[in-house]
Parts: sequence; C-alpha cells; structure tokens
Amino acid sequence: MSINQKIVNDFVKNKIKFVTTVPCKQLAGVIDEIEASKDIYHIPSNKEDEGMGLCAGAYMGGKRSAIIMQNTAIGVTINTLVTLIQYYNIPLPMLISYRGEIGEPVACQVEMAVHTKALLDQLNIPTYHFHTKSDADELDAILNHSFMAKKPVAILTDASFWQGA
Repeated sequence: MSINQKIVNDFVKNKIKFVTTVPCKQLAGVIDEIEASKDIYHIPSNKEDEGMGLCAGAYMGGKRSAIIMQNTAIGVTINTLVTLIQYYNIPLPMLISYRGEIGEPVACQVEMAVHTKALLDQLNIPTYHFHTKSDADELDAILNHSFMAKKPVAILTDASFWQGA
C-alpha cells in the first residue's frame, strides 16, 4: 500500500467524510487518492482559510472533515483557526506539506518554514512532523485524538516523507 493510500485509509477509518484541498506538488498523490475515494467527498479550495470555513460547515452539518494544504498559508489562516475552528471547538486535522527545508527550490517557501512551528505552537495546536513513511503509523491515533478532543491538529509532512510516494 502506498503512503497516499494509507493516509486515505486512515481518514476513512476515522470517519472523515469531507476533505478540502489546496493544490501542492508534494501533496498531489494524496489529493488524487482523496478524489478517487468513494467514501470521501472532496471539494478543492482556492485558499486555505476558505477551506477551513468549508470544513467547519461540514462539521456543523454532521460530517467529520480535514484539510490538506501547504505550510506557506499558515499565516493567512490564523484568524480562521482562532475565531472559528478553536472558538467553536471544531476538530480539524490539517495535513500540511512542510515546504522550505533544505533542498527547497523556491526561496519564498523558506521564510515561512522558519515560522510555521512557532505560529502553530503560539496557537496551542498540537503539531506532528512526519519525516519518514513510518511516521505515518501514528496518523490513525492523531486523527482519533483530534476528534476526541475537538481540537485542530497539524501534521507536517516534509519532502523526505513524500519521496517515492
């Protein structure tokens, strides 16, 4: 089973019925698997904060949801995370490509990588960093925890995690 299939299987196992995604080259494989899933309703988003609003609406309508996005948009999601997701105790798993580490070819991605973990920490959002495929063995428990605690969680996935996906 590919890492992309494992992620989708864990989403389905945790009864995630709605996923919104924002395009990212690193996340393309898992986005394709989400799109192909008969168990998950997928709506692409133009922006991450818009996607969080869609996830909140799905949750309020009785559907567990998740967002798949890049870390470079964490800055524009802060208001939505605090005044919507956290204020209303909405569980929101965020599968996030962690762009900007060593080997990143796009310079502007690097600056946000410097701030991503600190911003998530400042918001008291539990953050898990996946470097290798075996790190994904924790995904099921992380998703379960998010829904049990009614809290957002950030799963950062760096380039080494996606190699060979």
